[in-house]
Amino acid sequence: MKSDIDTVLHSGVTVKDTRLAGRVLIMTAVEAEQQAMLRGIGDSEIFDVKLAGFGPASAAARTAAELSASDYGLVISAGIGGGFPGKADVGSTVIADRIIAADLGAETPDGFLSVDELGFGSSVIIPEPVLVQAFIDAMSSTGITANRGSILTVTTGTGSAERTAALTTRIHDAAAEGMEGFGVATAAKLWNLPVLEIRTISNAVGPRDRAAWRMKEAFAALEAAGAILRRVITE
Repeated sequence: MKSDIDTVLHSGVTVKDTRLAGRVLIMTAVEAEQQAMLRGIGDSEIFDVKLAGFGPASAAARTAAELSASDYGLVISAGIGGGFPGKADVGSTVIADRIIAADLGAETPDGFLSVDELGFGSSVIIPEPVLVQAFIDAMSSTGITANRGSILTVTTGTGSAERTAALTTRIHDAAAEGMEGFGVATAAKLWNLPVLEIRTISNAVGPRDRAAWRMKEAFAALEAAGAILRRVITE
């Protein structure tokens, strides 16, 4: 894995360069996620864990504010989220290989058109593939299985079987959904910085059943992800 970590990413930034450059900015939506990441990272001074707030607009604005105030080499959106059945079980971890603004577009009589299809921009941001693989390899080496796939950013949480089916029909590799990733990634892209998104799964995407949610397991997985992230970045 060491050779992977030293490999130059397509943005021109290496994991080693990120370490020497200073800090890694991690954005979480809420304080409970922030605290889980801080417990995992421990006393490392390389990471700043800040609050993004709820939803992509707040996440983009607050991430941009942090990036304008300090120098960073890597930006990470981290938190708990929903897992798509068959792709990410409750308690598991998903690493994005695509960050997608899943409901950015327009409804038409023929179905949903993404902002890409409308010609107004792109709804997809690609995390750094070498760093994604390095993180997955590090998790695997500790016996933790990490799923990779698209993590969807939505402005309304999915709460029905019909909506779940529509999303998975349109985005076949959808693995998890959250509400902040695309906002964080958009700010990182403006600064030409590499980005990651990490989601640990508290519930299945679909009909809402709060009794079936496993928040404790998801926060424990997020803490473990923080510990492994520190290992990937600093070793």
